[in-house]
Amino acid sequence: MTIRASVHDVQFELLLAVALVMMVLFLFLRNLPATIIPGVAVPLSLVGTFAVMYLAGFSINNLTLMALTIATGFVVDDAIVMIENISRYIERGEPPLQAALEGSKQIGFTIISLTFSLVAALIPLLFMEDVVGRLFREFAITLAVAILISAIVSLTLTPMMCTKLLRQRAGHADHDTGKQPTGWFDKLIAGYGRTLEWVLRRQALIMSVFFATVALTAALYASIPKGFFPIQDTSIIQGFSEAPQSVSFSAMAEYQQNLARLILEDPAVDSLSSFIGVDGINTTPNAGRFLINLKPKAERQATAGEIIARLKSKLAGLSDVTLHLQPVQDLTMESRISRTQYQFTLESADIDELNRWTHKLAEWLSKQPEFSDVASDVQDQGRQVYVDIDRTTASRLGVSTAAIDDALYNAFGQRLVSNIFTQSNQYRVVLEVDPEAQNSPDVLSDLRIPSTYGTQVSLSAMAELSERPTPLSINHLDQFPVATLSFNLAKGYALGDAVNAIEHAKQAIGLPLSIRTGYQGAALAFKASVDSTLWLILAAIVTVYIVLGVLYESYIHPLTILSTLPSAGVGALLALMVSGGDLGIIGIIGIIGIILLIGIVKKNAIIMIDFALQAEREHGMNPREAIFQACRQRFRPIMMTTLTALFGALPLALGGGYGAELRQPLGISIVGGLIFSQMLTLYTTPVVYLYLDRFRLWSHRRLFNRTTSRVDKPA
Repeated sequence: MTIRASVHDVQFELLLAVALVMMVLFLFLRNLPATIIPGVAVPLSLVGTFAVMYLAGFSINNLTLMALTIATGFVVDDAIVMIENISRYIERGEPPLQAALEGSKQIGFTIISLTFSLVAALIPLLFMEDVVGRLFREFAITLAVAILISAIVSLTLTPMMCTKLLRQRAGHADHDTGKQPTGWFDKLIAGYGRTLEWVLRRQALIMSVFFATVALTAALYASIPKGFFPIQDTSIIQGFSEAPQSVSFSAMAEYQQNLARLILEDPAVDSLSSFIGVDGINTTPNAGRFLINLKPKAERQATAGEIIARLKSKLAGLSDVTLHLQPVQDLTMESRISRTQYQFTLESADIDELNRWTHKLAEWLSKQPEFSDVASDVQDQGRQVYVDIDRTTASRLGVSTAAIDDALYNAFGQRLVSNIFTQSNQYRVVLEVDPEAQNSPDVLSDLRIPSTYGTQVSLSAMAELSERPTPLSINHLDQFPVATLSFNLAKGYALGDAVNAIEHAKQAIGLPLSIRTGYQGAALAFKASVDSTLWLILAAIVTVYIVLGVLYESYIHPLTILSTLPSAGVGALLALMVSGGDLGIIGIIGIIGIILLIGIVKKNAIIMIDFALQAEREHGMNPREAIFQACRQRFRPIMMTTLTALFGALPLALGGGYGAELRQPLGISIVGGLIFSQMLTLYTTPVVYLYLDRFRLWSHRRLFNRTTSRVDKPA
């Protein structure tokens, strides 16, 4: 049910993203035919992507639909750049066919650069390892295919449609320098031009801002709480009850019924299922479990986390039984059932040493503020009665060992002695002592054993009875005894904080090297992802740099384009921190959003740099004038592409419903990164371009001087 509801919500967000993108196009182009042209790229790209998904064996699921929703804002970028450039030629008075030929020729390389650099940012996602890599491989491929198809549509169908649908509109002013501003957007461009002139006169100040942004990005990444997958509210809570290890089955049943009654009193609980007894999940008789079904989200005001906190507070007064609760997740990494959300294991060949240190570590962690509901699966406090037979006395009394064994089994083993058949039913006759006599081991002293002399001999007359602790179960991992500590996160802490606290606790209690430790499930996947996250981001940056270097045949201009990334990182991290509150949601989804930003935000720089280089090479402008004119002329497509990507991600950032917790970090990181980078890169990119251009000229002069000195040096 939750998966269907989640897919339905993503489908709605996809349609909403399409509507928002079309609204942005109409707002800027103010022309219905011009809006239709880039709008066609959306359904064509999505339909083409569905075809590739079918051939690749992908399904319609949360991740592929999330990729398609994000792609909605991306696939129109190329078409927007193409139609905006063609429209600029038409507004100058050229016929539509000639404008389409000239505009597409001029902008074709820019579209190729935009597409391949964005796809290049997704390549590292294909090499993510373990379960996380397998999950997001479909996401990356789906998004890359949509972007590639949109580029093909923009280079072929879009110019053709421009020749048929676009016409010169009388009285429309051009956006070139020297034209009188008319309309709100023309005035906005004029205002941007004035502020850009002010910035270009203070380049050192802007470079200081740029380097401060780089430092702030590194500081935020180091300080932000790091989590894994956000906790979902699927309207299902899983509960594990634990009673004293010496509890009987009947007492455990009573405990379980009391817990069920108290849980059902909560107004947000719809129904529950209860299980006790030893089975594939409950390995000991003192354990039980619940599956609690909550009312639909629309019918309750509290979240699953709030309901869990409410139930824990209500059940805290019960002294004989403990209930551990955790929300059921659609995406889970756990291979073993545990009482709480995350797992940490200890292994040793010495069982006594393993149990002793497990108790110490569990006690230490339970006192730390990062943890909630620390639980251990060590069951070493069960009670067992040992019957030490005095064989000499038993032989003298005529009692054999086999007779003692049979008597014990008859009393406590629930021996089936007969079946009674009637016309409508059958009844099994089970031999046992009175259940009232099973509450204490003292009954063993009164047990009578038949002797060969025809008499009944008390068991206590020929055996010594002793009660000792014993393990109820011993778990193994890789053939070694293992103990598992499971825990939930306390409010205000992320999984990264808990992992750091565990590493500190190991040192604090002096855990010996003979105890091998490790993380399991989601905690293990998180530990691996944290170790590789920085390398993953660096790999995306290096891949984009290599692709741009090949396209531009330069090692300088890709650096100008990549200079837009720090501002995007600051925006994404700040947005995640502000929206995440105490959840620390910069986990896998947030990292994916940052990697996508690497591919998105550099498009502004690509659009600027392409036109600046053309102005230098074809019109002989100096670098300062070339970048100034490029920024003014490409202001409209920059704003359009940024806003379409932003509005395409907005439904994910603001969406609700089932599974929204997984989608929101991706949308939030993209929206925050785009807003912050748009405000900065419109001014920092031109300044970085000029600084790197001066560096290029300086390095060429130095190389030329070295070459000349070697040639002029006498033999």
